[in-house]
Amino acid sequence: MDDVDEIVQEFLVESYENLDQLDRDFVELEREPGSRDLLASVFRTIHTIKGTSGFLAFGHLESLTHVGENLLARLRDGRLQMTPEITDALLAMVDGVRELLAAIEATGAEGDVDVSTAVALVQAELDRGEAPAPVAAPAAEVAPAPVVEVAAAPVVEAVVEAVVEAVAPTAPVAPPAAVAPATPAPPPAPAEHAPDEAAPVRRSAADASVRVDVDLLDSLMRQVGELVLARNQIVRQAAARGDAELTRASQRLNQIASELQEGVMKTRMQPIDHLWSKLPRVVRDLGATCGRSVRLEMVGKETELDRTLLEAVKDPLTHLVRNAVDHGLEAPQTRVAAGKPAEGVLTLRAYHEGGQVVVEITDDGAGIDPTVIAAKAVEKGVRRAEQVASMSDAEILQLIFAPGFSTAAAVTNVSGRGVGMDVVKTNIEAIGGAIEVESAVGRGTTCRLRIPLTLAIVASLTVQCGRESYAVPQVNLLELVALDATKAATHVEEVGGAEVYRLRGQLLPLIRLSEVLGRPAGTGDAASDDETDETHDGLTIAVLQAEGRRFGLVVDRVLNSEEIVVKPLSNRLKAIGLFSGATILGDGQVALILDVQAIGRRALRSEAVERATESADAATAVSEQERVLVAGIGEGRQVAVPLSSVTRLEQIPVARIERVGHREVVQYRGQILPLLRLGNHLGALGSGDGDELLLLITTSGTRSVAIVVDEIVDIADSGGTNRSDIDDHGLVGSTVVRDRVVELLDVRSAVLAADPFFFDRTDDAQAGAHGLDHHTSEVPA
Repeated sequence: MDDVDEIVQEFLVESYENLDQLDRDFVELEREPGSRDLLASVFRTIHTIKGTSGFLAFGHLESLTHVGENLLARLRDGRLQMTPEITDALLAMVDGVRELLAAIEATGAEGDVDVSTAVALVQAELDRGEAPAPVAAPAAEVAPAPVVEVAAAPVVEAVVEAVVEAVAPTAPVAPPAAVAPATPAPPPAPAEHAPDEAAPVRRSAADASVRVDVDLLDSLMRQVGELVLARNQIVRQAAARGDAELTRASQRLNQIASELQEGVMKTRMQPIDHLWSKLPRVVRDLGATCGRSVRLEMVGKETELDRTLLEAVKDPLTHLVRNAVDHGLEAPQTRVAAGKPAEGVLTLRAYHEGGQVVVEITDDGAGIDPTVIAAKAVEKGVRRAEQVASMSDAEILQLIFAPGFSTAAAVTNVSGRGVGMDVVKTNIEAIGGAIEVESAVGRGTTCRLRIPLTLAIVASLTVQCGRESYAVPQVNLLELVALDATKAATHVEEVGGAEVYRLRGQLLPLIRLSEVLGRPAGTGDAASDDETDETHDGLTIAVLQAEGRRFGLVVDRVLNSEEIVVKPLSNRLKAIGLFSGATILGDGQVALILDVQAIGRRALRSEAVERATESADAATAVSEQERVLVAGIGEGRQVAVPLSSVTRLEQIPVARIERVGHREVVQYRGQILPLLRLGNHLGALGSGDGDELLLLITTSGTRSVAIVVDEIVDIADSGGTNRSDIDDHGLVGSTVVRDRVVELLDVRSAVLAADPFFFDRTDDAQAGAHGLDHHTSEVPA
């Protein structure tokens, strides 16, 4: 019913505005009775009110405007001439409409408003004409009748469904009397209430809203942006001077400016339903074209977004919806054969999270097979074979956004030309957003858009490189890492000519902002020797995300976080490709806003970083006898696994686990991998609790197994000189890692417990000859 209330409210506001215009037009018609333009305008207004009232099942209102429309049609066509009597009848109709609208606003229904007199006046003028047109219902039926109340419920429900599906009919609605039962129960009389002098006066729908020109709102937003800049400067100056009175005044200014900024931003916000309302028709037509049976579900239609951004995401969102229907959902017969309902479900979901609007497009279709994507990427030259071999599933899925990439078997009028997804990514990133994709083979795909609330004012982190300050949008910032001189020397490694840092067991490529900007090292702000020494001895890393991958941006200093006003760049600065805008900081200094996506795209595709990412295993193989991965397996126990035995770390939902006989398996890169819960294997309880499982993937030839651990504790030297051969089931001894005794895993024993054929090199040929494979069967595409 909330949707109905919103529709009625919009109808009331628009109708009140139309009535005010009608009063002026009728008076003007008395002076210019033959004005065709005025008559046409009045006719359109009454026709609009009549049509909407029919949709909303307001029968009295529809009947009154129907006879008025007939009279106006005669005047417009020249079959009647405007007279004072006709003007009186039409004005009486307008008054009746106004009374009905007031009743609808107060009670939600037309109540017992009597408009029979107004209908009779209009009908009398029609009867005086030479060829009176038949009316929809005799005047007697317009008296307060309960038939409309009985018919209202089903009609309203039909209207709501039609609005949601965005396919509202254009044919006139049948008069209420034609669908009402013969002897309906009378509506209950409204209860009488004594006037309450203390009760606040309720404003009408027309008085509660006002239409404002969009250009005026944009101008107001720009002025608020300038106010925010002035606010930032005053707050910083007040803090620097230490004047108590000035500080209090600046804090008050800060509060008022923030509230004003929030209020102005709200005036530009619109529910995302304005964009979604056109998608049901798109899905319906596309489903019919592609032979898909699709049900569209929308969650979070009330989520609001800046109107500028709403327009910017219109085309990308439409493309993703079309892609989900065409590529994601299977044909009905294919779904039934796979044990799914014939009708596919496409879900749109919008919500606020972390100062952003998140829009998800989810289908329950076939999903995206990383193996197929990887093969296509190599075939089309998007990536080399050795590159995709070292990429995670999440990284492989990001390849669908590469220019020219397509997995369609044939080019159609819907898809297959290799353009679209890269444009979607480019357009979303152009407004400071990001796109992610998650998929499970056989279960479906989710494309997730992360969009800023507004482009005008954004939260940012101000950093320093050399003598210059730069702003980093906080939407791209994951965390900050500060390393002292000791950790910077021991934890930062160089692989393939590029620096990397192992952050919680994962390889994090490092990019120095000074190198990106072409600045020589050691040109920091020399205002203080202590600051310079600290900058050079330690490292400050901003962990950012771009292209679906994380990287660390090494900066000289982190200054502070503040809201900034985005100013456009000149074409020359835009051409550099490193900056998305400029701003004025609180100290009056101009700062450029870093384009994190562009920096990440440029840096992560450099040869050095690619070699570092591809050769993570090679980096550990240099000292494979000393470097180990320390994992927790429950009950406080820690086990060291040689890094040379670990091909990849993966994290998967528990729901993806399946069973083959008494064994647990998981689908991974087109294979069926056996799982081994390491805690259970070594006699520890409680291994693998939670919604996610952490897997150590071990591969040999074409076979792989997944070893489940509770957590990754560290990657460190094994302390080979301090070992013990005291062992137990599944262990080869123990060693000391960072002053703690940890158990050394017998990797071969653990792998064989998961896959007895893992080290048998002849089993692949034998399995192929027999048409089966015990643990690495290909997953059907």
